[in-house]
Amino acid sequence: MASGLKSSTLELLKRFNRAFPQFYEQFVSSEIQLQNLRLAYRLYKTKRAVIEMKPEGSKSALHFAYRNQSFLLSDIFGVLAAYGLTIHGLSLYGQIRPPMLVFIKLLVSRGNKALTEKTAENVCRAIREALAGRFEVEEMLAVEFNLDAGLEQVQTDFYVDPVFHLPALVIEADNQPGLFYKVMYAIWQEDLLVVNANLLVWRGRTRLILYLLGPNESLIPEYLGHRIAEGVKNRLLSQ
Repeated sequence: MASGLKSSTLELLKRFNRAFPQFYEQFVSSEIQLQNLRLAYRLYKTKRAVIEMKPEGSKSALHFAYRNQSFLLSDIFGVLAAYGLTIHGLSLYGQIRPPMLVFIKLLVSRGNKALTEKTAENVCRAIREALAGRFEVEEMLAVEFNLDAGLEQVQTDFYVDPVFHLPALVIEADNQPGLFYKVMYAIWQEDLLVVNANLLVWRGRTRLILYLLGPNESLIPEYLGHRIAEGVKNRLLSQ
């Protein structure tokens, strides 16, 4: 827990952290915990999704905070694909108890460079429009990608993580255009809620570990999890 904070802030942070999975307070840095608390306060005050892009070295960092819903990641990654952005890093922390907020940071680039100020503004505006149903992600992507084409060399697995105490879905596939959007679209079709994510890109392969809640924000029993893993794999292979 962060030191040097007012006792009232520490107490507020402790209450805020109780809505996250058990591992959150132990494994997530105090700096990120405080950042997420501030983002939650902005959400409370404005009643609007927090969507902002900031330069971070040679890349741009997209920060996002809103109430978690199964379609969110499909919309966000769809917009990023539509703008031809490369994804280098992903951190995602979602609450498993009300108000069910989710906090996302994505490291992105275009041509291995940080986005221009104008492009960053356009991407943030497009994500907001997509969430409001005014930006048709699929229609824009259909111009760039064959959305009916399946992914190559897909592997999926399901397990219940013994440390995080959450159902986990592992998805591994060859790197290719539209990969993240297609994965997140398949997750949305299964009506799954992502509450934590790990990303590894290595030797032309992308490996995603998604920690999940099922429909109606429920835990997923193991027998159903294996069925979901097979269903997601089939969707990704055949679209």
